[in-house]
Amino acid sequence: MAHSSYPDSPLGPDAYHEYESLLVQDYEELVKKSKTKSTLPKDNNLREISTFQDEGWSQQTSSEGDIPHLESSLTGSDIYDKIGHPEDIGQKLVVSVHHFPMILCPFSPRVFVFPSKGSIAEAYLSAEHKDSLSPGLPPLSTGLLSDGDDVPPGATLTAHFLYHLAAKMDLKMEIFSLGDLSRTVGKILMDMSSLYDVGRRRRSAGLLIVDRTLDLLTPCCHGDSLVDRMFSSLPRRERTTSSNQVKGSQTQLKHGPSNLQRAPLDVQIPLQEILREEDCMTDNLRLLESIEAFLCTWDSSNSASQIVDLTNLSKKVNNKGSLNSEVELFSGSFVSTENFRGTPYLQAILDRRTKDGAILVKKWLQETVRRENINVNMKSHPGFAVSELQPMIKALARSQPSLLRNKGIIQLAAAALVALDESHCVRWDAFITAENILSASAGDTTQSLAAQIGDIVNKSALVGSHQQKDGKTKASQGVLSFQDALLLIVTGYILAGENFPTSGLDGPFSWQEEHLLKEAIVDAILENPSIAKLKFLHGLAEDLEANLSRMRFEETRQVSSNQLQIDDFDDDQWGSWGDEETDNNNDKEQVYGDMQLKLELHDRVDNLFRFLHKLSSLKTRNLPLRDGAFTSESSFIGDPYTNKGLLYKLLTRALGKYDVPGLEYHSSTVGRLFKSGFGRFGLGQAKPSLADQSIILVFVIGGINGLEVREVQEALSEAGRPDIELIICGTTYLSPDDMLDLLLGDSSYF
Repeated sequence: MAHSSYPDSPLGPDAYHEYESLLVQDYEELVKKSKTKSTLPKDNNLREISTFQDEGWSQQTSSEGDIPHLESSLTGSDIYDKIGHPEDIGQKLVVSVHHFPMILCPFSPRVFVFPSKGSIAEAYLSAEHKDSLSPGLPPLSTGLLSDGDDVPPGATLTAHFLYHLAAKMDLKMEIFSLGDLSRTVGKILMDMSSLYDVGRRRRSAGLLIVDRTLDLLTPCCHGDSLVDRMFSSLPRRERTTSSNQVKGSQTQLKHGPSNLQRAPLDVQIPLQEILREEDCMTDNLRLLESIEAFLCTWDSSNSASQIVDLTNLSKKVNNKGSLNSEVELFSGSFVSTENFRGTPYLQAILDRRTKDGAILVKKWLQETVRRENINVNMKSHPGFAVSELQPMIKALARSQPSLLRNKGIIQLAAAALVALDESHCVRWDAFITAENILSASAGDTTQSLAAQIGDIVNKSALVGSHQQKDGKTKASQGVLSFQDALLLIVTGYILAGENFPTSGLDGPFSWQEEHLLKEAIVDAILENPSIAKLKFLHGLAEDLEANLSRMRFEETRQVSSNQLQIDDFDDDQWGSWGDEETDNNNDKEQVYGDMQLKLELHDRVDNLFRFLHKLSSLKTRNLPLRDGAFTSESSFIGDPYTNKGLLYKLLTRALGKYDVPGLEYHSSTVGRLFKSGFGRFGLGQAKPSLADQSIILVFVIGGINGLEVREVQEALSEAGRPDIELIICGTTYLSPDDMLDLLLGDSSYF
């Protein structure tokens, strides 16, 4: 029912029967195509069948119990032998559709998010209105959200998921919410619960639902987390458009915003890059050849044809020209079906800082090398050095049995090696330095903070202009690009709103300070037209490129004309008198065109700053944040408390049994009955506290990051409650680049 209420879903309330019909219909099309191709040579048939196999057809048929011999490991010829006779297999086809509600992407037994391509993660969390920032984020918690407003599909699907999760874990949830959308999800959960659910004897657990928009600063900043560094440094699988989005494009225009395009969580650990740097290229080629041969499916009943395939593969691998494309197949991932041993490793480094996590990875590698009885020639350092990881990774991956046994630690160590590489590490550290400067300036004056933001913009513009002249496209190491500067501007405005909430009517800065910032951004855009791919500059790319080319041409022409005037000063100047009037007309047209472009650009930048004003008003417009209980003005604990994220502060207050402004408890039907009816007879029940629960599930609507996972564990240990089993989860896993896309990119309402 939750999915059928979603306008972009192709399935209705009778989803089981509809999906069964779709599967049968698609399978019949497959059989017809294989029948029409039966007159062609067998090689063409194999190519056609292998195409269907890549699309997942063989997996769907192989899951049926009535076809026990049709396994996913069959070769193309086996599939052709079975599907090539539709009159035989058509009688055996039985389709059965079942519900599997536990679709999640676990990082560890205590941390999970939704899959990036799942319907829950892609469902929008807020419609476009004055209090919304992005379809991927909840609206601002103004307290004005009424029950009559349309509930976003993301909230409905999230509530149904949490209900099924509690049922599967056999838990009775005591629901607490902080934020408008979280309160809506809590109400849906309570409406779904029945008297039977309340009366059953189940283990009690606390469910804390929090809106992401109450704390946008933490995911925008670059924290001390090794896992966050990995997700920002490693390449990910390319994002594709699902068929549901194509089919639902017509309904999206009618019912609301289109589906979100979440960044894929499937990181690609480039093992081939590390192994390709082997001193002896021959050994490396043999390694890649043996690994790829092993990864190829082997069928002993048809070994002759596969020997031919492996021979062709060997030729491809030994061909240096195609090596780069072939080894791309060999990339790792954190946790997979054949790499379940990587799970405890990932769980351990989620709770540690960057340096501690790196030392832990080194320790695991050393233990694995010792267990495998492998000698590694390298100098050992007392602390940690990045150069120590690569020799041990290569030593463990050199033999095929060792690679398969230790795949978990090898892939995690390779990911750490990439994240701590100088090319990525210097940029991350530059972000940390800039964010620390902005945070310190926010504790001073608005003039100081505005000057620091302007300095960041000017530096990024200067670097970008030099790269344009040199013909470079990639940013220099350790130097932040203009897009990086935009993310720091967002951080600066959020900090300004928290520290100077009443400094100006239309923003935290004065008109003069903001005017200087606008001029700096306009100049940066004119000098770097390549940044026109940003959403607020759509449609200006060609004009900006033409303007920059004209400016460069004018500079070179001015230099050459000055030289000519010096050389030909004594010549007759009357010969070019008529041409000057034509040049003046062209110059007037160019000046008019430049003015028009600058006016349009100023208008776009004004819109940008109006959006930044909305971000700076988060503290005053979000109802739970207005009294300052979670900000630096609070003297609740002290200085370390002020630099933590909202989840840390929230759990610290809740576990200490302090009052949490805006935290709402959702009582059950029976609980409300006792409170209202029997309370007058002294039979009322006390309001449960989150600190009384032995199991706490924290769900952040909008997403989480690795820093918050560590801070939540720190809150538990500092509160002296190691007995609590805590699970932290969210809509997706957020990196700073993901936040820039949600706030200022294609996934934004700006």
